[in-house]
Amino acid sequence: MDEKLYSPSSVVRISLPSKGRLQEDSLEFLAACGLRVYRPNPRQYEARIPAVPELVVLFQRPGDIVVSVQDGSVDFGISGIDVIEERKDEQTNLLYLHDTLNFGHCALTLAVPEEWSDVTDLAGLKQKIQSLERPLRIATKYPRLTGNFLKKNGIDASLILAEGTLETAPSIGYADMISDLVSSGQTLRDNHLKPLSDGMIQPSQAALIGNAHILKSNPAALKVARILLEFIDAHLRASENMAIFANIRGSSAEEIARAVFSKPTIAGLQGPTISRVYIREETANWYAVNIIVSRSKLFNAVSELRSIGGSGVVVMPVSYIFEEEPPRYTAMLQALNLSVKSSNEY
Repeated sequence: MDEKLYSPSSVVRISLPSKGRLQEDSLEFLAACGLRVYRPNPRQYEARIPAVPELVVLFQRPGDIVVSVQDGSVDFGISGIDVIEERKDEQTNLLYLHDTLNFGHCALTLAVPEEWSDVTDLAGLKQKIQSLERPLRIATKYPRLTGNFLKKNGIDASLILAEGTLETAPSIGYADMISDLVSSGQTLRDNHLKPLSDGMIQPSQAALIGNAHILKSNPAALKVARILLEFIDAHLRASENMAIFANIRGSSAEEIARAVFSKPTIAGLQGPTISRVYIREETANWYAVNIIVSRSKLFNAVSELRSIGGSGVVVMPVSYIFEEEPPRYTAMLQALNLSVKSSNEY
């Protein structure tokens, strides 16, 4: 992309992870939100989102994304909460815009060798430390988060900053245990390690962050923030729900509505949409009922529709459910001390 096509005031930047599973999941998530990233050459470190032409997409390492958002080099970024909390400054312009994107789940956790059979929690770890004739050594890539957690829990240890695979550190011998990201736990088991039951330091998933100073001072960035949050909120809400259509006999739409409201699951978000169905050479009155129900309650909803005479039940996924005002956008404005009215003037 040629940046000369944009004036400095109109260019808004977002950084995405440059490689790995987090990059793949970020691209898939944005595409599902209707914000597909167009990157014709995978070796390029710049791309665009056709749905938001004023937004330039850059690719950086997760830690560098946090630094870039903080110093204003980019306006927005997607990174893991673990990296964000490790790298952000105490006095920072970094603002969480959405901290539950629902991918990249993991947790920074303390893990010890399986052979430490008497160590299952922090209390057991403290007893283990007393039996050692030297300081406890913990290998980690997260010295700040790990150090704060250990201090909070009264555990004295020497942190060893390491790169690469940490799970081998105890077997090699340069550390006694590790503080590392855990998702399924399979990698720990493969390397004969076990997490402490109360050793979770930082739960994590992907989050959208922004630079608060830029959002308050640059109307173009605030506009893009609204677009991003509108589509993300609408997609995440829709992913939890299904649309159901069914035909029901009845004397009136009001009668059908009363029957629907008598059931706990099928009342919909605000209520059912009911319309007359016109059938050739049919004397009975038919009505079409359209409702939105939680995906987790789908079977109950279909059963309830059948119990009030529903037939030809059709279930479809929902792409977006837009609120009157997206909750995350409203929360962002409150954090920035901006009103919805003033933001709409941009």
